Amino acid sequence: MTPQKQEKRIRTRYAPSPTGPMHIGGVRTALFNYLFAKKYSGDYILRIEDTDKERSKKEWEHQLLKALAWFNLNWDEGPALTEQQEMIVNYVGPHAPYRQSERGELYKKYLQKLLDEGNAYYCFCSKEEVDSQKQYLMSIGEPPIYLGKCRTLTPEQVEEFKKQGKDCVIRFRTPENIKVKFNDLIRGEIEVDSVTMGDFVIAKDLDTPLYNFTCIVDDVEMEISHVIRGEDHISNTPKQILLIKALGFKEPEYAHLPLILNEQRKKLSKRDGKTSVTEYIDEGYLPDALTNFIALLGWNPGDEREVFSLKELISEFSLEKIQKAGAVFNTEKLDWLNGLYLRKKPIRELTLLCIPFLEKFIEKTSMEMFKIKETNEEISIEYLEKIIFLYQERLKKLSEIVEMIDLFFVNELNYPKELLKWKEMDDSQIIQSLETSLMVLSQVDDFNANTIQDALFKEAEKMDNKGNLLWPLRVALTGKKNSAPPMQIAEVLGKEKTIQRIKKAITIVKNE
Repeated sequence: MTPQKQEKRIRTRYAPSPTGPMHIGGVRTALFNYLFAKKYSGDYILRIEDTDKERSKKEWEHQLLKALAWFNLNWDEGPALTEQQEMIVNYVGPHAPYRQSERGELYKKYLQKLLDEGNAYYCFCSKEEVDSQKQYLMSIGEPPIYLGKCRTLTPEQVEEFKKQGKDCVIRFRTPENIKVKFNDLIRGEIEVDSVTMGDFVIAKDLDTPLYNFTCIVDDVEMEISHVIRGEDHISNTPKQILLIKALGFKEPEYAHLPLILNEQRKKLSKRDGKTSVTEYIDEGYLPDALTNFIALLGWNPGDEREVFSLKELISEFSLEKIQKAGAVFNTEKLDWLNGLYLRKKPIRELTLLCIPFLEKFIEKTSMEMFKIKETNEEISIEYLEKIIFLYQERLKKLSEIVEMIDLFFVNELNYPKELLKWKEMDDSQIIQSLETSLMVLSQVDDFNANTIQDALFKEAEKMDNKGNLLWPLRVALTGKKNSAPPMQIAEVLGKEKTIQRIKKAITIVKNE
């Protein structure tokens, strides 16, 4: 059944646990839920699953909400942030609270219902006893399930064990010998035999429910129509369906997203480098570019297009176009895509984005003025724009700007003499080349890139190779192997600094 034909309003949810930094896989789950809901004018809910009291932290929750806001994946219901995103305030939506740690009474009500109706029971088996049983079953090739020793305890026996202070858990009474079937909207029909599940634990006690139970209660209470999540949850789905049926609820539709793989086609992990979203933000990836890239991890529009705005993704998105196979995370493609977005930025906007990465070199002194820390020289934002414009075509991420343009903020450059050499040049040829550049540029009055280039190229024509003139000059001005063209560098540095740096390079060669 397609969403358009359903009478029920489309409602999706992203339900993370605040037990660590938000990862790329979490962003994709949030994004796909957002796109699906917005595609059909539905609701996108953010729910915080923080029942793991030891590992759940407010700082992780705050970071998670800020990351979602950075991606512009604005939720219709859930915890709210202040406008400054500095703290979490109250809730937005009719199903509050949206934090599981605050929904205990609701879970207790439904746990008691399962117990009263015989669909759940207290189990007093020790962990050692259960583990031993599972080890035995595995040794004979059987599923490692709980075999139901406490299934037949009478109410009197249960009360007696409780009086004795015996530890216990609450298990679901899994129906025997049935097939649990569901239609995965990505993978098709999935069928699981209940014998492989056994009587699974749903709570430590009435006040401590576990994931599979809290999840279904919230999904039903919050009227979730579609559960879109990673394929690692496929094994949970049959258990959750059984719980839903036992409580007399209507189950939502399910869609399980493919794994995100590294370039060796293994599950992406911390060993593969950056997996936390904040690491990508700190590296200087743009939210639009990262959203675009993540959307293509397992989904495609059915053609060769690769660049999409969020609005276009909403229009194009469909679960039918999500692949079943794992999606490979290609950092080179992300860099290419981010570079594409950076090149489209107006130079003032790009400059403002770069400024936080340049705090090592400059500090703001007024609305549009800055001071170079090493030289105390005052510079304008227009001067910064000229510098950053030189490298806009080369940038793949904002953090790269630091090593590209540090040459403009230091008194002296540090580089080895050998870097000045072009191919087989010897010291005397390097000196001659630099002295030629010095002579030519000293005579240029209108010191801009075009006049500088005309003067240098006229002189370079007398040489066997332009590199003999331009390479030593490039290194003298930048101290780098790779840079913007030396003519453009010279214009931004100005005539005085350009002359000083050429003279310094000549001194370096002569002294060594």
